[in-house]
Amino acid sequence: MVTFLPSRPGRLADVPAFTRTIGGAESNVACALAAAGHTVRWISRVGADGFGDHLVEAIGAYGVDTSAVRRDADGRPTGIYFRTATDRSTTAHEVAYYRAGSAASAMSPRTMDLADLWSGRVLHLSGITAALSDDCLALMRELSERRAGRPLLSFDVNHRPALWRDDSGPRVLLDLARGADLVFVGDDEAAQLWDLHSPEAIREALPEPAVLVVKAGANGATAFVRHPGTGTGTGTGAATGTGTADSAVDTVTSVPALAVDVVAPVGAGDAFAAGFLSATLRDLPTEARLRHGHLTAAAVLTDAGDVSAPPSRAHADRLAALDDAAWAGLRLGPGWTSGAAEPGQRQEAVPAS
Repeated sequence: MVTFLPSRPGRLADVPAFTRTIGGAESNVACALAAAGHTVRWISRVGADGFGDHLVEAIGAYGVDTSAVRRDADGRPTGIYFRTATDRSTTAHEVAYYRAGSAASAMSPRTMDLADLWSGRVLHLSGITAALSDDCLALMRELSERRAGRPLLSFDVNHRPALWRDDSGPRVLLDLARGADLVFVGDDEAAQLWDLHSPEAIREALPEPAVLVVKAGANGATAFVRHPGTGTGTGTGAATGTGTADSAVDTVTSVPALAVDVVAPVGAGDAFAAGFLSATLRDLPTEARLRHGHLTAAAVLTDAGDVSAPPSRAHADRLAALDDAAWAGLRLGPGWTSGAAEPGQRQEAVPAS
């Protein structure tokens, strides 16, 4: 999807000009993972138009394999959207989607190749796709079926009320999440969708995924990692075990968010997912996965676009390995991802005020 960023703050009606860039939850994750050094394929449909050309070229420039992207031959255009500069969670935020009838909305079990979709170690999906059309929802339902040979299925709830054509969103998104192996959901989304108001309540409603990550914005994130076993779970950092003997056990790990000088608040959720998935692919511990999620989100928060180059792997690993006190003392500002300063120095890390 092509995104148009405002030239200045204000209502859409008052913004005189916009800058064209790339956006879309899945492509954002793909770009961030490729920039972090992973082999990534983006699978979608775009229009046979200039915006489609731009998307394929720009996403490919991050190192993403776009060979499985299909061009729509029936005149459907590439989807676009305009947004304001404000936080999506505030009432001042405005977004104008032009995705109805888009090329992506024609994705279906008939138009997408399952062999392409199952070609990686991880298949990452978003609840946004399910809202685009009945065909897209049918594809999402098929992909979320638990079947032999399916790669690890990652699902970001990504609730966008403006995209849903009816009131089926809460039920559909809950069903799709239950079919995934790894789920990302914001605590604000869970409250709005399902009237659930704590990480524990969300986990109770979503017992099926092996990993559930509940994001709480500036308050951090909590991961529930389920594994068969007995007794109580153990973990590093702020980790506790839940469960009973002879049952599946959750190891619960919470990591506080970083202090960040925010430039633009949009895209952080996708970046968090990318950071967590990157650490998952590297088989890092749960606490490190959460910290890498926070660091990749901070890279986007300190940049104007929906996609931003993450820190180098060595840079991120060094920060993720800090002790709890040093982690709590980090403050990240614009330009920190390219810095080589030690914790305590401006642009990378300064004591939080």
